[in-house]
Amino acid sequence: MGSSLLVPRDHQMTGAAIQTYLLEKTRVACQDSTERNFHIFYQICKGASSDERLQWHLPEGAAFSWLPNPERTLEEDCFEVTREAMLHLGVDAPTQNNIFQALAGLLHLGNIRFAGAGDEAQPCRPMDDGAVRTSALLLRLPEDPLLETLRIRTIRAGRQQQVFRKPCSQAECDTRRDCLAKLVYARLPGMRLHPARPWFSSPRLLPALAPQVLPFLAGLLDVYGFESFPHNSLEQLCINYANEKLQQHFVAHYLRAQQEEYAVEGLEWSFVNYQDNQTCLDLIEGSPISICSLINEECRLNRPSSAAQLQTRIESALAGSPCLGHNKLSPEPSFVVLHYAGSVRYHTAGLVEKNKDPVPPELTRLLQQSQDPLLKVLFPADPEEKSQAEPSGQSRAPVLTVVSKFKASLEQLLQVLQATTPHYIRCIKPNSQGRAQALHREEVLNQLEACGLVETIHISAAGFPIRVSHRTFVERYASLRRLHPRAPPDPHSPSPDEGHSEGSPHAEQATLRALLQDILHTLPALEAAAPAAPAGATPAPVHCGRTKVFMTDATLELLERGRAQALEQCARCIQAGWRRHRRREQERRRRAAVCIQAAIRSWLTRKHIQRLHTAATVIKRAWRQWGIRMAFLASKELDGVEEKHSSQAPRSPSSFPLPLAQTKLLRAVTHLWPLGLVLANAAVGVHGFPRKLVVFACLQLPVGSPSGYTVQAQTAQERAGIMSIRALPQGSIKFHCRKSPLRYADICPELPPNSATGFNQILLERHKLGHV
Repeated sequence: MGSSLLVPRDHQMTGAAIQTYLLEKTRVACQDSTERNFHIFYQICKGASSDERLQWHLPEGAAFSWLPNPERTLEEDCFEVTREAMLHLGVDAPTQNNIFQALAGLLHLGNIRFAGAGDEAQPCRPMDDGAVRTSALLLRLPEDPLLETLRIRTIRAGRQQQVFRKPCSQAECDTRRDCLAKLVYARLPGMRLHPARPWFSSPRLLPALAPQVLPFLAGLLDVYGFESFPHNSLEQLCINYANEKLQQHFVAHYLRAQQEEYAVEGLEWSFVNYQDNQTCLDLIEGSPISICSLINEECRLNRPSSAAQLQTRIESALAGSPCLGHNKLSPEPSFVVLHYAGSVRYHTAGLVEKNKDPVPPELTRLLQQSQDPLLKVLFPADPEEKSQAEPSGQSRAPVLTVVSKFKASLEQLLQVLQATTPHYIRCIKPNSQGRAQALHREEVLNQLEACGLVETIHISAAGFPIRVSHRTFVERYASLRRLHPRAPPDPHSPSPDEGHSEGSPHAEQATLRALLQDILHTLPALEAAAPAAPAGATPAPVHCGRTKVFMTDATLELLERGRAQALEQCARCIQAGWRRHRRREQERRRRAAVCIQAAIRSWLTRKHIQRLHTAATVIKRAWRQWGIRMAFLASKELDGVEEKHSSQAPRSPSSFPLPLAQTKLLRAVTHLWPLGLVLANAAVGVHGFPRKLVVFACLQLPVGSPSGYTVQAQTAQERAGIMSIRALPQGSIKFHCRKSPLRYADICPELPPNSATGFNQILLERHKLGHV
């Protein structure tokens, strides 16, 4: 089996494709004594649930002839893992059940045994009718056509395509039964999966195995290892042939190609001898005569040939090959091939028939009659396929044998390997008996020597695994020249590119070599600066070839360490420049911020002053309005005073002879009058001196004021009570008798004499304006 994962340029996995190079379908019906069948058969027998066992007719402890050695391992745990993996690949649960049901039908098909009828004209009879019935039920095939197809062969001959029915012998019945099982199993790996997973096994991804289609291909190739059994046939020949081709690719890619590259590049190198298997490949696939060509020729001739005749023909035609051996003591016809891993004896019995891989057309027609949805997909009723399965006697299409198909797929695989960078994983058998905890040193060493691992170790130890072109080396390690600069060359010495025109390949190569020498000149300084370098350490091995630089892993590590130091210095310079640039940018932004802040502050100050001017204007306007309103109220109060006689000459307050005690009382009342509250608290019916005392204390009329106004204002206010209603304070009045905790709280500044405040001042100003 070979699988490849497809990765496009954006390095995202978009799909996968599986291609089968050689499916050992013979294992379904024929196993060696030490071998087992495919794991999936053991898993469904041991991991199925009770309902599934009942559905698939797999009772506990059931014996099947195609399941040898069932007691080795337990697969019931792996069955759930297999189911989950199939779900990830897009195989849903109903499709899985159909697959497992078909596989169970193949197991019951293997239990069908035939007994000879004794008469060639009579078909063989089945020894167990229950196996036939169960197999037909699981495969959803009609029971009678199934039994008839296995026992009777249909022959079409002549131009009129006359049909003849011939009973099969017991061996032929077993062969047809095995062929039916292999035909069904071989179609399962190539089936189309669920459309919900179009990225897996999609037809558009299958051509990606060609190296020119996709630039990125991650492939995983898994092939059978070298096989050698007591009885080896065509399957073992193909598997060992594939291992020989892969071994040759390993030898050509690693052992031979590396040493030849050393010689071409001009390095001093002593060649390591290795085992070349080209002679064995010429024996198997060579032209014009080889084992494969002789087997294919026997198939094309379509003549009766025995195993002994095929053995004789192979030995006579390829007698000169050193890789062909003889085993004269073997009672069965066979030939021996000396492979790189050892000699293998192949039996010629049935070799030609397996190479033909004939599928009787009646088997295909039988499977097309199945009512199972899985088999309907695997075996569609295609008219073209039917016509190809039943060719006429006149036209003979070229026979495409198993060896031819396998060789073509192997060539395609090698083309993909040639276009990629392969990595090899070698599997070594600890013993040939297949026993656990047993290691045979001789067998292991023989395998290591046969695979070429010993020579690989020698070449890897003495060779240079790191190979870099001159240009790539200079581009990667040019920064090392700054760590340890070389002394400038003598100006009188000739230049390396002297004599070559500028831009020519020779001049460019000379410049690259000069740069290479400058870089390699830094290696001793790098070794001395290494932290764990011993005192007498040998210089790092590095060779400069014609087009490449060859070095070891230690030299590469040394160069990478020096490159890291150089890049660190460059990074520090870049960081310093960046920090300087960032500080400059920060300073520039700070200055710009200061300018912006100053502009904003000045703008805010101007706006604040404007708001103050506006507020002052509003206050002045409100004050003027209040003054005008108070003046209006005062004019309303004086309306009655102006109608009085102006002939009376009122006496001034200063003409009243007030005693000293009354004068002090007047001043005390004046000091204690807050905002005209005394007027509001004075009794309305009070007359005489107390009344006048309160009025004089409230008015505090100056002595030199006009006499008429004083008397008129006094008389008007006496008539209206103590004061006008408009002069009454708004709100309640509260008296606090508690002593204040503040110092000097009971002392108030003395008012100058002859001063008037509050509403009385407004009346006086109004009167003055009237006289003016």
